[in-house]
Amino acid sequence: MDEVKEITTKDLQEKLENNESLNIIDVREDEEVANGMIPTAKHIPLQQIPEAINDLDKDQEYIMVCRSGGRSMNAALFMNQHGYKTINMAGGMLDWDGEIVF
Repeated sequence: MDEVKEITTKDLQEKLENNESLNIIDVREDEEVANGMIPTAKHIPLQQIPEAINDLDKDQEYIMVCRSGGRSMNAALFMNQHGYKTINMAGGMLDWDGEIVF
């Protein structure tokens, strides 16, 4: 099984500040994202990933985000097994210092 690539919160923040076009998926629960999400992130709770990935483009790369990096890693592994390209945001939202939107 392929290992999941990781990105630091700092590197992701720089990419956003450079207006890079990114596909960010936040797999936290509704009550967690209510506390703020990374701008442009799409909210797909972890348990909905198996169903939701059918609507995602396999030619795109997805950056997976959760609270601390564990659930997003699980989502990334699952998606990789189904032919998607993913990067896990190491440290999750606990390490995120960038802008958040509500």
